[in-house]
Amino acid sequence: MPVLIERQTEPHDVVCGGFLAAGAIAMLARIGINVFALGAHPIGCTRIIAGRRRAEAELPFAAAGLSRNRLDACLLQEAIDKGAAVERGVAIRRVDPAARCLDLADGGRIGGEALFLATGKHDLRGDPRAAPLDADPALGLRVRLRPSPALAAALAGTIELHLFRRGYAGLLLQEDGGVNLCLSVAQSRLKAAGGQPDRLIALLAHEAPLLAERFGAAAAGRWSSIARIPYGWRATQAAPGLFRLGDQAAVIASLAGDGIAIALASALRAAHGFLHDGPEAAAAFQADLARRTHRPIALANLLRHWGETPWIAGPLAGLLGRMPGLLRQAAAMTRVGVG
Repeated sequence: MPVLIERQTEPHDVVCGGFLAAGAIAMLARIGINVFALGAHPIGCTRIIAGRRRAEAELPFAAAGLSRNRLDACLLQEAIDKGAAVERGVAIRRVDPAARCLDLADGGRIGGEALFLATGKHDLRGDPRAAPLDADPALGLRVRLRPSPALAAALAGTIELHLFRRGYAGLLLQEDGGVNLCLSVAQSRLKAAGGQPDRLIALLAHEAPLLAERFGAAAAGRWSSIARIPYGWRATQAAPGLFRLGDQAAVIASLAGDGIAIALASALRAAHGFLHDGPEAAAAFQADLARRTHRPIALANLLRHWGETPWIAGPLAGLLGRMPGLLRQAAAMTRVGVG
């Protein structure tokens, strides 16, 4: 029987994953989850803003905004319904890949034929990702906004990306009527704001005036964060019986909006490999996933670099505004499509 270890006792929102592209929507449908039946907000357009310049285009695929709170709760229930044992409120302190065992915070130890590591951007003691970091690494910030009617209307059917020096922000509507605001930003920029996300947005007003305006038009909840994000990293090797999933396998730049698709696709392929070839399938699975994710992750990293470089981002937004087909093509080319 599969056993799922979940640190949190209740469903909760996390920093990343509010945007679902067509690949993620299709893979969820394969396991019986209709995101629109859950109330997901349909998204058909993307809007890029760099300073005073902007570009808009229809997305080349269907997309949706759905809170991780709602999605994760549904996925956990689906796992339970399919016969998995779910242990909630249990923290893992260390992973032992050689023994295929987990050391728990309460002193317990659990093992099995294989471990499927799905800790997102968090590493576990015992088998961290060998991911090199920038001297000024990226961190993620998220807050839920209660939008004004004008802001809700502006974001209807749209994913909005704001570009600024050493970072970017994304806004979209979710099923609960709230706005999901996520930022990927260099650690030094938050430090310069005294570690206060609200002050960071205020300081960004001259670079991203519309972002500051959007934030000012909504009541904000509590911020959540995650540090040291190794964008561009991919796991190319694996010990027998250790399957890395999602961000433990490949970390795509958040602006691509394909993180959930990678998580789902890697999980489906890992399960398929294990069921057919057992623990020994891990090495082939990981190498194949690394190969399939190489090109879209490399392109997403390039777009991230351009978006975080003001002298490139401004003219680029102007070009995309005149040629929206390029924006649609970039969106299509950053899909991993490994389902």
